[in-house]
Amino acid sequence: MTSTIKVNTITTESGSTLTVGGCGKTVALASGASQTGFGRTGTVDWVTTPKTSTFTGVSGNGYFINSGSALTCNLPAGTAGDIISFSDYARNFATYNFSISPNGSEKIGGNAQDAVLSVDGQAATFVYVDSTKGWVNIQNAEDTETGTPPYIQATGGCITTCGNDTIHTFKAPGTFAVTRVACCAADNLISYMVVAGGGGGGTAAPAHSGGGGGAGGYRETKSPITPYTASPLCGHGTPANRITVTATPYPITVGAGGAGAPNTSSQGTNGDNSVFSTITANGGGGGGSPVGTPNYPGKAGGSGGGGASEGDGPGGAGDTPSTTPDQGFAGGTGTNSPPDLRSGGGGGATAVGDGGVGGCRSGNGGAGATTSISGSPTAYAGGGGGGRAGPSGQQAGGTGGTGGGGPGVPGATQTGAVNTGGGGGGGAYPGSPGLGAQGGSGVVIIRYRSQ
Repeated sequence: MTSTIKVNTITTESGSTLTVGGCGKTVALASGASQTGFGRTGTVDWVTTPKTSTFTGVSGNGYFINSGSALTCNLPAGTAGDIISFSDYARNFATYNFSISPNGSEKIGGNAQDAVLSVDGQAATFVYVDSTKGWVNIQNAEDTETGTPPYIQATGGCITTCGNDTIHTFKAPGTFAVTRVACCAADNLISYMVVAGGGGGGTAAPAHSGGGGGAGGYRETKSPITPYTASPLCGHGTPANRITVTATPYPITVGAGGAGAPNTSSQGTNGDNSVFSTITANGGGGGGSPVGTPNYPGKAGGSGGGGASEGDGPGGAGDTPSTTPDQGFAGGTGTNSPPDLRSGGGGGATAVGDGGVGGCRSGNGGAGATTSISGSPTAYAGGGGGGRAGPSGQQAGGTGGTGGGGPGVPGATQTGAVNTGGGGGGGAYPGSPGLGAQGGSGVVIIRYRSQ
């Protein structure tokens, strides 16, 4: 094969390959000449398999670092003009620092010490200049751009995922901070569940028992774009219940459970409210106490507390204040007809607390609501059971409602389950000390499409 030299072009007479020079020969440019198209001009060739362990770098290469631990690149011996680059593939250099170690006594930026990249998303390029400065960083990016996710991004609470959705669970007060909204407006409509603290149970007195605490108010709205099974109390049909988020922080309040009545002349304490954005779930009502006429009834709340056995104590009203759909139900009514003494169970999210069965037991707590917003079916906001009663305890205590209510058994140990909004069990007689039990704390869960 021969070649032809023309004025501006060297080309082949036949074939597609042109060979310049020969084996063992060097092709050199004249002094002051420049070249294009013959390879590197201050750039690197990127190795597209990310590095996951310590390695020795090669001049002319760029490396992506996929670190699950602190990694190191050992630099080669430097020759003037050598170049090497690194980029944070995993975007976690702040957690797992990446070290660049010079060869022997060579330097990086004039110092015979390792260079450390410690900013998420950081990228850097080094060129070897001379023995005085060694490898010099000629380009450093500490906020490298990525593609913009099309869905909501947010922080706060305990974060889990389910399918294409992200779930934030708040078991204590916090902040749901939306840092980026979705590109499609419909994807900014979120799902949520807000449950308040359950009410505490009422105390017992000789021959009589305290009413069960009412469950904390239950509020839920399911967005059409989050595919889970909501409770029957889903409020999506009411526009005021729908929340379309913006890029802003949303304070979260998680209500504490109400205390059980501290003595034999007190009703249980109402639970505290839980709040997310414009949605408030109201604390459950405290259970009634069998001492002192004003203490017979259960208190009103998200769900009402059960009435005491003495005085035919009425159950407290539920859904107080009123919401659409209802956030809870009334407590059961107590009965004072010896030997048929029994107290009422606290109301639950989906059912009234009952008044018990004569000669058998005190009232059961009202049932709670079951939802899969967390990723699995879970019941919340059950009412507390009425306490055991009668001179010899012949009336059994009521059962706590499904979803966290405390059973009505002796003492104050049968609390509503934490982070369910369950009502506390009513105090029992005989019992030592026969105090009402504390209601369970509330919870807030937020769910949205994230991919």
